[in-house]
Amino acid sequence: MEIMWKPKEIEDKSMAIIDEYLVGYTFTPVEKSVIKRIIHTTGEPAIIDSVLFHPYATRDGIKALREGANIFTDVNMLKAGINTKTLNGFGGQIFCGVAEKEVAQAAGDWSITRSAAAMRMYGKRLNGAVIAIGNAPTALFEVLDLMEKGIAKPALVVGTPVGFVGAMESKELMIEKNIVPYITVRGTRGGSPIAACIVNALMYFKGDEASD
Repeated sequence: MEIMWKPKEIEDKSMAIIDEYLVGYTFTPVEKSVIKRIIHTTGEPAIIDSVLFHPYATRDGIKALREGANIFTDVNMLKAGINTKTLNGFGGQIFCGVAEKEVAQAAGDWSITRSAAAMRMYGKRLNGAVIAIGNAPTALFEVLDLMEKGIAKPALVVGTPVGFVGAMESKELMIEKNIVPYITVRGTRGGSPIAACIVNALMYFKGDEASD
C-alpha cells in the first residue's frame, strides 16, 4: 500500500522526529532551529555534537541579514541553495565570483584557488556581510587572513568546508583565532548543503531571541 505524504506533512513529521534527538541539549531557540535543519539536511543526528556556535553568531548573523547584509559564497552550488527571495526581501543580495574570468585570471597570477581569489578580490566588500563557505577551505583561510590584516570584518562566517585536506584545519584555525562570529561543523564533515541550510535557518527564524 502506497502512503502519500504532502510536503508540509513530511517536513513536520521529520522535525518532530528530530526533536527527540535534541532532548538533553541546551541550545537557544535559534540554535535549535539551525541544528534541526542541519540534521534534516544530512539525515545524521550524530552531527549534533560536531556543530559549534560562536556565542554571538546567531545574534549578529540574524541582525545583519535582517538589516540587508549581502551574502558571499565560495561556490555556486552553495549560492543556489540559499533562498534568494527571502534574502532580497530583507534588502540583501548574494554573490559568488568563482566562475568569473577576472577571478580565474587572478587565481592564476596569485597561484591560489579561485574560491580564495574571489574572497581576496571582494576585500572590503565583505565588511558587515555574511560569508558562507561550504566547499573550499582555501576560501576560509583567505577570509581569516583578510580579517587579520584589517581588510575585512564580516558580521558572520558560516564555515563548513568539507574534505580531508585543509577542511578541518581551516575550521579549527577559525575557532582558535576567534576573531569573527562563526557557525561551523568540526572535523572533515561539511559541505554546501549544510552551509546553505544554516543561512536559510537564520533567515527563516521568526523569534526575537538570537543569542543566549
